[in-house]
Amino acid sequence: MSVVFGGICPHPPIMVPEVGRGRDEEVAETKRAMLELGRRVAASGAQTLVMITPHGTVFADGIGISTFPKLKGDLGQFGAPGVRFELPSDLDLAREIKAVARAKGIMVVGIDNEMAARHELSAGLDHGVTAPLYFIREAGVNLPLVHVSMGMLPYSKLYAFGVAVREAAARRGKKVAVLASGDLSHRLSPGAPAGYDPSGGDFDRRLVELVGVVDVEGILKLDPELVERAGECGLRPIIMMLGALDGMAVRSEVLSYQGPFGVGYLVAALEPGAPDDSRSLERKLLDEASERTRQKRAGESYPVQVARKALERYYSGKNYKLFDLEGAPPEFAGRRAGVFVSLKKHGQLRGCIGTVAPVYDSIVEEIAENAVSAATRDPRFYAVEPEELPELDISVDILTDPEPVRGMDELDPKKYGVIVSAGGRRGLLLPDLEGINTVEEQVAIARQKAGIAPGEPVKLERFEVIRYK
Repeated sequence: MSVVFGGICPHPPIMVPEVGRGRDEEVAETKRAMLELGRRVAASGAQTLVMITPHGTVFADGIGISTFPKLKGDLGQFGAPGVRFELPSDLDLAREIKAVARAKGIMVVGIDNEMAARHELSAGLDHGVTAPLYFIREAGVNLPLVHVSMGMLPYSKLYAFGVAVREAAARRGKKVAVLASGDLSHRLSPGAPAGYDPSGGDFDRRLVELVGVVDVEGILKLDPELVERAGECGLRPIIMMLGALDGMAVRSEVLSYQGPFGVGYLVAALEPGAPDDSRSLERKLLDEASERTRQKRAGESYPVQVARKALERYYSGKNYKLFDLEGAPPEFAGRRAGVFVSLKKHGQLRGCIGTVAPVYDSIVEEIAENAVSAATRDPRFYAVEPEELPELDISVDILTDPEPVRGMDELDPKKYGVIVSAGGRRGLLLPDLEGINTVEEQVAIARQKAGIAPGEPVKLERFEVIRYK
């Protein structure tokens, strides 16, 4: 016994009659499809329901599983406090999923009362679960639940987590239905919640088509820019659910698709069949991800190689301050400059430390010191753990000497970084940062970092950056 059903469900609270108060009829097709999805879950013989949501406790480097004995939630924040749920948690399966996933190198965090209180996390079921669960329950399904929050891990690891769900179900001898909760593009039309982008419709059409033919690799290889512009929240839960069907023939049926409020709502049923080795993709996906990483490492620039080597030496207990300057290219060996080292993990910032002006005798030393500082001393993050090193992407910014400017018309946030100073306070912002498009935004943020009031007179300086990856 293992995974017997997979499904995709949207989660707009407005589709619940007590919330929509008439407007739910605008998604009548979605409501009918959700009831049909519930009937199919019931017919599958599932003994436990695993629901994967994008609106639970989302970690950048792991996956959260609720480990409360009872799982409770309501739609009170949407004006319907009487729509309440209380379900038993299948702790036996949750523990098994956690163990199998960790054996695959995937960090899984059990969220209990102690952790929720310590980190001010929500202990209740989020609307990514409660809104679709309303219709699942209406269809007669009343099963123990495993509440999973998606992670911001690479797609290959999200898929592998789904495989862990399947393997855990088999180990515990349980029939399990896995539902991915998620809306598609939030940018389908003018006035949509995340604004309008024509890419939203393109993304939805493509994803619906790929789900219909169960093209897992096509889904995993969707253009990242298209995904970003679509403003979706369902792709990662869908990938995790598909992993639970790895190695099996799958019959997929798109039950409905609507987008009346500028957000795409997809309901789909995926029924696993006989084993099919051609659909065993876990190893292939992980190997491809490893090869991409290997190729990327092979193409890293000299400054990034220095930063990575310094981190490897530091975490292996060696003296990372012993530098072979004789092997450095001339443009690095004989110069001093300010340097910023940025660390990212799975596309998310993991640490960034730098120096505006040089502190050490060479750029090489500056890079090494700031790399270790970025990993261990950035106050915004806990220190990087040794096992994280292979997953880090590193960039090194080497700064030109700052030069004074007479006014903001001499600045350009795409070309120049800015230094704002008043008295002993000084704020710096690097150039070409995502989301910063105007000089006014750039200077305002630099002021804020320095604790300088908006109207307070300041000295402005600009600098350029050579970025190495």
